[in-house]
Amino acid sequence: MAGNANTRVVVAMSGGVDSSVAAALLVEQGYDVIGMMMRLWSEETVSGRVFNRCCTPDQMADARRIADRLGIPFYVLDTRDVFRNTVVEYFIDQHRRGVTPNPCIECNRHIRFEFLQQNALALDADYLATGHYARIRQTADGQFQLLKGLDERKDQSYVLSVMGQAQLAHALFPVGEYTKPEVRQLAERFGLPTASKHDSQDLCFLGDGDYRRFLRQHAPDVMTAGPIVRRDGSVLGEHQGLANYTIGQRKGLGVQAAEPLYVIGMNPYRNALIVGTADELGSNRLTASRMNWISGEAPDAPFEADVKIRYKARPVRGLVTPLAADRIEVEFSEPLRDITPGQGAVLYDGDVCLGGGIIERPAA
Repeated sequence: MAGNANTRVVVAMSGGVDSSVAAALLVEQGYDVIGMMMRLWSEETVSGRVFNRCCTPDQMADARRIADRLGIPFYVLDTRDVFRNTVVEYFIDQHRRGVTPNPCIECNRHIRFEFLQQNALALDADYLATGHYARIRQTADGQFQLLKGLDERKDQSYVLSVMGQAQLAHALFPVGEYTKPEVRQLAERFGLPTASKHDSQDLCFLGDGDYRRFLRQHAPDVMTAGPIVRRDGSVLGEHQGLANYTIGQRKGLGVQAAEPLYVIGMNPYRNALIVGTADELGSNRLTASRMNWISGEAPDAPFEADVKIRYKARPVRGLVTPLAADRIEVEFSEPLRDITPGQGAVLYDGDVCLGGGIIERPAA
């Protein structure tokens, strides 16, 4: 949509191609644009570097250079403490509970669309814009909908499912209408030096990208050895810390059996890793808590939806039953092998994201 000089937008810049193009598009459309980069917490590495992968000096320099090229102000917001106390502590705590968290969901929940957006609005901005591949649509009755990005392969609505009406009303996703190749072409057209820059994939706060090493150093209790057991309680061996494993894992278990065994669950109270055969792996049912309904209201009856149980998973049709206390139950027509506690269960009606919750750990 076209903007005007009286509409102020703060763009969350990272020094990458997506946020750079987002800023350039908004400038081209006539908005009053301000660039803002968050300085996030990162552990100190062996070399003494304390730079988060999302905001290294090189990335800050790139973001500042882009802002200069576009002729917009650029600020750095110190977000280290709130990031450490929310995202990083959550990551550690969830591993203590024997689940596999998605820190990006929590970062969007607490950092981008709470802390950063509030800071943007405090600068008299009308919107916070990011480089996410997603879209926002306002319906005839004034409701805001979160839609998948046009590029299905890059769609990031899964990690944005924590947003509500208040956040969507003040958010813009300028690159959501484009594919990734088109975004790179736009970067070249705008003359941005980030046009060919690679995407970052690792958890941003890890000094070396190794989350197991990070947990050994910062939460050694989650790496305590314990029994590997079958569902009947028989002990097959010893694991080296529950955080080293994930649901569905087959390799690296170090146990012998007549047929292949997989990780089918964890019991953090007993510090036990539960393994079983392929027939025992998976379930046709899940429950999720901390459910966020993007519309602001939970449906009052069961309904069918497409459900993603991991960021890169294909959506699977399921019957969704809203429960009390912001929880849902989802029943699938057939068992899914990779339902992983701690990951998001995100619901869709076609391209429309209805919201999402966090998959609960079943009793073990």
